[in-house]
Amino acid sequence: MSQSNGREAGRGPGRERHRGAVTLRRGAIPGSTADQRLLDSRGRGDWKTKDAWRALRILSEFVEGFDTLADLPPAVSVFGSARSGPDSAECQLAEQLGGALARAGYAVITGGGPGVMEAANRGASEAGGLSVGLGIELPFEQGINEWVDLAIDFRYFFARKTMFVKYAQAFVVLPGGFGTMDELFEALTLVQTGKVTRFPVVLMGAAYWQGLLDWLRDTMAADGKIGPVDLELICLTDDVNAAVRHIVEAEAALSVEQEAVRDEVVARTGADQQAAAEQAAEQPRDN
Repeated sequence: MSQSNGREAGRGPGRERHRGAVTLRRGAIPGSTADQRLLDSRGRGDWKTKDAWRALRILSEFVEGFDTLADLPPAVSVFGSARSGPDSAECQLAEQLGGALARAGYAVITGGGPGVMEAANRGASEAGGLSVGLGIELPFEQGINEWVDLAIDFRYFFARKTMFVKYAQAFVVLPGGFGTMDELFEALTLVQTGKVTRFPVVLMGAAYWQGLLDWLRDTMAADGKIGPVDLELICLTDDVNAAVRHIVEAEAALSVEQEAVRDEVVARTGADQQAAAEQAAEQPRDN
């Protein structure tokens, strides 16, 4: 009998997938993700029996995210490619950015994966800030990087995306692929439509993004699909200090505006109460 130390051949460490609180390895990993099963219209026969339970699972992800992140300090969500090497320009920039945001008092939120996300988490953690990772179940599992202090694994993209926006004061977007573009244009859409108020969107990696910005200006805006003012929603810079300053100034401006609105409401309420009292005093009294 061969010496196997209790292990079967081929049962060593292998792939790992996180599905909410559940960790799956080797043969237990299913062939599809929760998002795929939810969105696949070919499975209509299962909708009546399974979608009600999925709704509860979706609700549980929102509850878990809200409960876990409710006490976060002011935070900034940082996006970028999981495929970038640690020595790439964008990873070096992300690490510097994470540190600068932490020193400015911000927590750093990323998707928790490798590449740019890991670099931003590392910069924040090494600078003494809070480093947050919001992971997602994917067919090609990435896992949460070691520089994350607080991690949540999500099954559903839309629950995770809500957390990126709800608990951040700004987005910083470094070079990335489809997922990065998705987050970028979702943020721009939310700001343009007024769903979020004064939400800075900073692009870093000017050479990478310049072609996109030229197309937005010369094609999309020129054809009237967006207005010229919409292009002002984007701040493009490779200067880490300038990026952080832009975020800080936007937050300060929003605070001033909100305070002015509160003062106006208080003044209007006081004036209405005084007018009501004067009107009541002028009413003839029945003897």
